[in-house]
Amino acid sequence: MKVVLPDSSELELPDGATGRDAAAAIGPKLAEQAVLLRSNGRVQDLRLPLEDGQQIQILTTRDKNDPDALYVLRHSTAHLLAEAVRRLYPGVKIAIGPPIENGFYYDFEFPEPIGEDALEGIEAEIQRELEEGRTWERREIDRDEAKRLFEAQGENYKVELVDTAEGPISLYTQGDFTDLCRGPHLQDSKPIKAVKLTGLAGAYWRGDEHNKQLTRIYGTAFYDKADLDAYLERLEQARERDHRRLGPQLDLFHFDPFSPGAALWHPKGMVIWNELEDLRREENLRRGYLEVKTPLMWDIELWKRSGHWDNYRENIFQIPYGETTFGLKPMNCPGHMLLFASQLRSYRELPIRYAEAAVLHRDEPTGALHGLTRARQFSQDDAHVFCTEEQIQDEIDAMFDYLATLYERFGVRELAHAELSTRPEKKLGTDEQWDHTEGVLRTAIDRMELPYRVAEGEGAFYGPKIDFFMDDVLGRPWQLGTIQLDSQQPERLGCTYMGADNKEHTPYLIHRALFGSLERFIGILIEHYGGEFPVWLAPVQVRVVPVGADHREAAGAVAEKLREAGFRVEVDDRDDTVGKRIREAELEKIPYVIVYGDRESDDSLAIRERHGAQSTKSLDELVRDLATL
Repeated sequence: MKVVLPDSSELELPDGATGRDAAAAIGPKLAEQAVLLRSNGRVQDLRLPLEDGQQIQILTTRDKNDPDALYVLRHSTAHLLAEAVRRLYPGVKIAIGPPIENGFYYDFEFPEPIGEDALEGIEAEIQRELEEGRTWERREIDRDEAKRLFEAQGENYKVELVDTAEGPISLYTQGDFTDLCRGPHLQDSKPIKAVKLTGLAGAYWRGDEHNKQLTRIYGTAFYDKADLDAYLERLEQARERDHRRLGPQLDLFHFDPFSPGAALWHPKGMVIWNELEDLRREENLRRGYLEVKTPLMWDIELWKRSGHWDNYRENIFQIPYGETTFGLKPMNCPGHMLLFASQLRSYRELPIRYAEAAVLHRDEPTGALHGLTRARQFSQDDAHVFCTEEQIQDEIDAMFDYLATLYERFGVRELAHAELSTRPEKKLGTDEQWDHTEGVLRTAIDRMELPYRVAEGEGAFYGPKIDFFMDDVLGRPWQLGTIQLDSQQPERLGCTYMGADNKEHTPYLIHRALFGSLERFIGILIEHYGGEFPVWLAPVQVRVVPVGADHREAAGAVAEKLREAGFRVEVDDRDDTVGKRIREAELEKIPYVIVYGDRESDDSLAIRERHGAQSTKSLDELVRDLATL
């Protein structure tokens, strides 16, 4: 048999040869450093046999930053974690332990609860395993034998996994620990140079809140200790910038268990919210969007008619009422289509651009909630553009221009990237229609010069889409906006217009959200700025600190003049020391502090900027400076 190497050369091997055999045939050093085989975009364990003509790439310890190479390293480390826990906690039951972005986790049912203080001892046991050395051996057994094996060990979660597994049952063994696993794994533990357990969490078995809650241990691993140190530094930065921490600390919002997944916005948080809303309305007005408002609840028959019931049923909050059932809307598009269809339209009216930043609800699992970035209640800057085929390109180009304006306004363009999702197998419409709509989106995104990847086959059933992502401080992507081109749903909901030929036609519909969820966008901004918002967005732009009681009246007058000029100002006239009040302003990340004492006047103000820079300015100079920021 022959396999094809990355340089297109062929390597001849005996029939039944594995990836490990291929590495050895190329050279002993490669065989020693090999960690994984990649073939046609998929990963494969080095122990598995190759096929004649298969294209292969062998990843080694030199590929230490390759996501697939890190994946196999972390998968094997997760198994070391499970072995260590079993050694330290007899009677523990072991569930699942996959690699994830930036690390891995493993779920356990402990005989007695453990706390964060247990992680140090578990980590030390993993280090002992690494010092002893481990190799991974793979074998396949039949289903009945696998069940007997895990039943004898009392591993009921593994027995359930065997019952529901598809395909061959494979086991991996290292040391005295055997796990049910499809792989892939390292050949041995030598490449694992740095391990850190990072935290504990509760997790329901198989993500179902009706099942038993397990203890999830998170960790990460690297081929190089320097990479772990850099990651831990980023992790600390992420903790400091976490919007779930900074939001309450800066008095922006908080969450309450009486309404999980829905934020309670404080006055200072509403300043940021309203600035976004003002920007949205201003840009919508300038770009020809028409503000509308549609109901919060709809009879579920609407969702069935639109097609959303088949795709989003599990995410719709349902409210039985009499003999019918209503659903809290998870999106605005059906309502906007009903608006369009409420009267006969002419082609001369198109394009029609409806916009609505309505409250939406989606029934997210409890374990998936993540502050503002994954919530059950959120507002989306939705818009739906009804247009002719000839108008599509101009409309989408205008949306990209709108997006660029927003990203540049917030200084986040460098964090943004996109994903173009193309036709799925089960699609509505012809290939010719999809060729056209995909081409329009591809042309638009190429013109914007925004980094993007193509997600083949992941478009909506009604058309292709572009999803926009922004990375947080750990480099994790969060989806924000989207542009979707829909040639199918308008027909389902009776949207037509009278063309120049005096015949009825179905319009194209462009679904568009650029902030996406306002909650999520604000969460990303909090972390991006570390709570240090630019002056125009800061909830409090200036704080005036009178030195003593005799200065309160004059300080209040300065504050009032700044308010009249359109700025958000507070006066801190408490009896605490000036130093303490200045430090608190720093902690609250207020951009400007005016310290007002005997020497200060409208012509000479003592200004302290965030991080301590000091200057003297007149009130007029300060107003001019603030107006430019």
